[in-house]
Formats: sequence, C-alpha cells, structure tokens
Amino acid sequence: MIPRRSFLTLLGAATAAGGLGLSSNKSVVSKGSISHGYADAAPDPCGETFAEPPWKHLSSANGDLPVPQTSDQQTGSVLGDIDNDGRLDFAITNRRSGNAAIWMQNTTQGWKQHVLDPGPLNIEAGGALFDVDGDGYLDLVAGGDNSTNEVWWWQNPHPNYDHPWTRRTIKSSGKTQHHDLMIGDVLGEGRPQLVFWNQGASALFLARIPGHPTSVTAPWPFELIYQADAPMEGLALADVDNDGVLEVMGGGRWYKHEGNMNFTAHVIDDAQKFSRCAAGKLIRGSNVVQVVFCNGDGCGPLKWYEQGRDGSWTGHDLLGEDLIHGHSLRIGDIDGDGNLDIFCAEMAKWADWTKTVDYPRAHMWIFYGDGKGNFEKITISKGGYGTHEARLADFFGSGRLDILSKPYESGAPGVDIWINPGRRRL
Repeated sequence: MIPRRSFLTLLGAATAAGGLGLSSNKSVVSKGSISHGYADAAPDPCGETFAEPPWKHLSSANGDLPVPQTSDQQTGSVLGDIDNDGRLDFAITNRRSGNAAIWMQNTTQGWKQHVLDPGPLNIEAGGALFDVDGDGYLDLVAGGDNSTNEVWWWQNPHPNYDHPWTRRTIKSSGKTQHHDLMIGDVLGEGRPQLVFWNQGASALFLARIPGHPTSVTAPWPFELIYQADAPMEGLALADVDNDGVLEVMGGGRWYKHEGNMNFTAHVIDDAQKFSRCAAGKLIRGSNVVQVVFCNGDGCGPLKWYEQGRDGSWTGHDLLGEDLIHGHSLRIGDIDGDGNLDIFCAEMAKWADWTKTVDYPRAHMWIFYGDGKGNFEKITISKGGYGTHEARLADFFGSGRLDILSKPYESGAPGVDIWINPGRRRL
C-alpha cells in the first residue's frame, strides 16, 4: 500500500503528465466498487478506524435513487423542504450539457425527479436555497462558472412542479465565475442580503434583495465589500465576535461590518485563501465560534481554528497529512451528543482533460467532537466514492444527520445518500 504522502507525490507527477493512467474500469463509483463503504470490511492495514455500525449507502448507481438527468459535470447540490410537505428534498446543478438543474422530491412513494431548468446553462458550485420572493417557498440561487458573468435566482413554481422554474437575473456584468454564495443578514438590517465571490474579479460582493424581486426586470445592484489580490473561495456566515450580527467568513479571513458597505478583513490563515469553509461552536459554551478550512481544489491541510483573547487565531491539524481535493466540508451534531462534529470528504476526479480517475482512494470522514476541542477521526468510506459538495441533513426523521453526496465527474450523473445508523460507543 502506498502511503498517502507518497501518493501525493505520485499524484502531482501524474497530473502533470495527464493522469494516473488507470483504466476506465477503475471508476470509483462503478458497480464493481465497494457497496457499503469499507466499514464492514477487514481491518485496514493502515490502521484506520471505520464507522461501526457501517452507514447504509443508497445510490442511483444501484437503483436506490433516480439517476439525475444532468451531465458528466455535476457542480452543486442544495437541500431543503422545497414543496413544504415536511420532508427534505434536494437539487443538483450542472454544466456543459443536459439539464442545467434538477430537483428530487421526497414523497411518500419515493423520490420523484423534476427538471428545474432545462438549460443549457453553466452553473457553478456553491448555490443556496432561500425564499427570495417571500411567498413561503424556497427558491434557488446560484452563480455562473468561468464562462459567464451572470448570477441567477429561480422562482419556486409551487404547486406546478411539472414545469421548469422561472429564472431571473441577479448579475449580468463584470467578470466571470461565482463559486460560493450565501444569504444572511450581515448588515444587521433585519433582513438578509446575498454575499457572493466573483473569482474573475478576485472580489467579494454584496447585494440587497429587492423588496419585490419578481417585479424586478434589471439585475440587482451589488457592491464590492472586499478586493483580494487573487481569486478566493469558500463562505460561511457566523457571529464571529459575539456582537449579535452575522459576519462573513471565507478565503482564510473573516470580514467585520464597519457601517454602510464598509468591511474590514481579518486574516485567520492566509494559506487558506482558496479553501472550503465551515464555522460553528466546536468548543461547547464558547462565546465565539471556531472555523474550519481545507483545500477543496488542491492538496493541503484540514484545520480547525480557535480565536484567542487577543484576536489571533490558532490552527489545529485534524488529519495529520494533506487532504486531497476535500471539496465537501460541513459542521453538525452528527452523533446527537450535543457537540458539533466535522464532516469532510475528498473528490475522486476533477481534471476534465483526462478520462481516468484522478484519486481512486478518496475518503469520507467524520471527526467526532467532544465539545472541548478534541476530535476522533472515523472513516465512513474509502476508495469507492468521490464526493463533491456533500450536505448533512436528517432525511428520514431519525433525529440523526445523514449525508447527501454526489460525484463531480467520475460516476456522474449520479447521487448518493448515506444513512446514519447511530454510533456504537465502547
């Protein structure tokens, strides 16, 4: 077995040469792969601790879920109760070909697929569900990739779900690519705003949501709140300084609102400029939040950070070695013990110029927290599934958080749900 660090060296050399040279039947989501993760397999020679009992794996590859009517580049996933029936649904966005977006309705008879936008449209990762028009139903908000300078929202057509949603324009000027956006009241005005990265401009923008957005025909006004010197990504919203107002976090920084449209950037870790981001009170009873960063589109450490009384941040390495394209990073109380845990998963393929799998040993981990800053690493799956833009949610009313997962390329179109069986403690 090649150690992870040695594999990173191999990966770098192979990527430069155009791939790892795996044959096409080595797809990490092929039916010949592991059916339920590695939790029920023989002890791992590298000494990993696998989930016990194992998480049950539902997959469109096995007929457990409908195969998404998307394409071979599934960019984003969002989840929420789209039809207001008390059950969680989800949507998947797409680019290059096929439907631009679909959503899966969680019904009493099973999952029913609907076309949200037939496209063609190149939607970037990092969208959100939010009730933009205030009618009580969740709408979709997402930005375009590096082929377009647009950001859009789609109006939920309830109850007429047999028709595509109406797409409306938020932004149609400036530079391209909008990887990551979030919605929350970061101005302290009593109503939420839209915050989004624009990688082509190396900038973070904010837009107020119009009072009557369905009547607006022109793009929304938006303003610069941070100008970077290079493209950044990753977003979270949390009350960093315990002042009762949400702050923006991302790009290795947090941004303090100073009045009007003025924000001051405070560096947490400058090495995490281009990273995934999640935030929450990992230390139970803490007056301030902690933050987690990892590289979602490269190789680097997975770290959680705590803030000292002097405002400085201290990072703690969770993995002990580099993460490989860890494009799924979430925080939630996964085992229901009242302490927040960290979920992280790696991609299997990201290079669209090869037909081979880029990293066939992609992992899914949970770092179970004790509320005191200590974490136990548990492997959910290894070497069978590439994960991109995964989400945590209780799909089946068990009171436990499950995992919504999908591949980006290899195995796409496809979608997976990992059912949380509860945790067996010694």
